[in-house]
Amino acid sequence: MNEMNRDYNDIIDLPRHVSTRHLHMSQSDRAAQFAPFAALTGYDDMIDEAGEQNAVAEDSVIFTAEDLDTP
Repeated sequence: MNEMNRDYNDIIDLPRHVSTRHLHMSQSDRAAQFAPFAALTGYDDMIDEAGEQNAVAEDSVIFTAEDLDTP
C-alpha cells in the first residue's frame, strides 16, 4: 500500500455523499460552469484588427532580388 492510500484508509471505502438539499446537476449544466468565457470583452476584435493591419503592412513591403539572394 502506498503512502497516500495509508493517509486516507479510514475514508477510502465510504460511499459517495449525495446531498439531500440540492438536486443533482446535469452534465451540460456542470460543463457550462467550466466553459471558457470572454473575460475581456472586445479583446478578440482587437486581436483580429491588429492581425489585419499587420497583413496589410506585410503586403506593402517590397523586396528586391538582391534582398532575397542575401543570406
